[in-house]
Amino acid sequence: MPTLFITGSKDKYYLHGLHKHLVIVLLASYFISLHMKQTLQAILLKPRSLLVIYIATAVIASVQLILLGTHAVTMPLAADIKMQSQQAQSTILQVTEYNNYIIFKRSFFHLLAGKNLYDIFPYEQWDYYKYSPTFSLFMGFLAYLPDIIGLSIWNILNALTVFMAIRLLPYTVKTQCLILLFAALELLTSMQNAQSNGLMCGLMIAAYGCMQRNKAIWATLWLVLATYIKVYGAVGFCLFLFYPGKPRFILYAIFWTVIMAILPLLVTPFHTLIWQYQNWVVLMKADAIASYGISVSGWLHSWFGIEAKTYITIAGLLLFLLPFARFRLYRNEVYKMLMLASMLIWVIIFNHKAESPTYVIAVAGVAIWYFAMPPTVWRRSLFWLTFIFTSLATTDIFPPYVRIHYLVPYTIKAVPCIIVWCAVLIDMLRLKQNEQLFNTQAHQPA
Repeated sequence: MPTLFITGSKDKYYLHGLHKHLVIVLLASYFISLHMKQTLQAILLKPRSLLVIYIATAVIASVQLILLGTHAVTMPLAADIKMQSQQAQSTILQVTEYNNYIIFKRSFFHLLAGKNLYDIFPYEQWDYYKYSPTFSLFMGFLAYLPDIIGLSIWNILNALTVFMAIRLLPYTVKTQCLILLFAALELLTSMQNAQSNGLMCGLMIAAYGCMQRNKAIWATLWLVLATYIKVYGAVGFCLFLFYPGKPRFILYAIFWTVIMAILPLLVTPFHTLIWQYQNWVVLMKADAIASYGISVSGWLHSWFGIEAKTYITIAGLLLFLLPFARFRLYRNEVYKMLMLASMLIWVIIFNHKAESPTYVIAVAGVAIWYFAMPPTVWRRSLFWLTFIFTSLATTDIFPPYVRIHYLVPYTIKAVPCIIVWCAVLIDMLRLKQNEQLFNTQAHQPA
């Protein structure tokens, strides 16, 4: 199972042989579909079939990561924050291809031992742990399992969260399946890096689905869980503005936030937990200035040499908030769906730590936007440009020379999503009050 490393960074651009095989399968499927369209639709446009595909892909990706073994890494680590240990700078580590899972898993034992979760542990893992103490506690459910089992469960959890969340969207079953297919390749990228982006994507979408069903207690739980995984999950709380029962929503959010904050007290003393949260804040502050990521900042830096991350983030936040001024549209279903799409894309393209595996979140947002609006040539063009230059950017569809010298250094993966986000913003600002959501049971396109 060959592994192709595009850069020497931790896991931002590498891909495994499974990507290559998947692309070949997808292309072969297209040509076969010319003769077997009905048969393929019967398989690929059924939720049960896609559920099996999602679970199987998660298991295959996990087994592949185990079989790839380890590779040597010379210190200093490819972490984004300067190491304090001078002795460790010459250390050679043997790290696995699922190092992220190792970091998550080991964080539970560090929590039990009262060690600083946000320190570097060069003889155990590569890079820093950057999530909450609560997330460390939850990883205890997997920490004692053999890696082949624990990693498989972890990736299945990510896949199932995306699957179940998209099934909550108010689209037709066919459209839900198309969104799942569109996001599948980016989800695979995330699982091949053993990351938590499937969870983040699913929890944010599931929160919207629960709000639509007036289940505030579940919506707030999903958003709080997302926030305790990655802090940008808190952006999802902006959706509560569009629904009745705001005091109840706020109370549930406070309840879950407090519960999640103190839950690690089950295994660690109070003063140690406070210390862990302080360490988390320190790490996040240092991490904020470490890189540009595959983001708007990274794009402007690589194309135009612009170095103004703070101002770019502020500008992005103001633009994100601009459609909220359209108070009369708060009950419009199209508006709410577009806001969900905008949020999913925004948290990635304006994230200084955005990397290739995080784009399952943005790509899901692109699909949600595309199927919410009437089909036009320009929307269809942006949709497929996103698939080609975002989802396929790290696969063997593009020759290694093109990836290494053009796609990666010029942050091409982010560009389609940036353009789509601008299109979503324009759609929200131009939206009419009587606009109806497309691709739903109540509004079938001709």
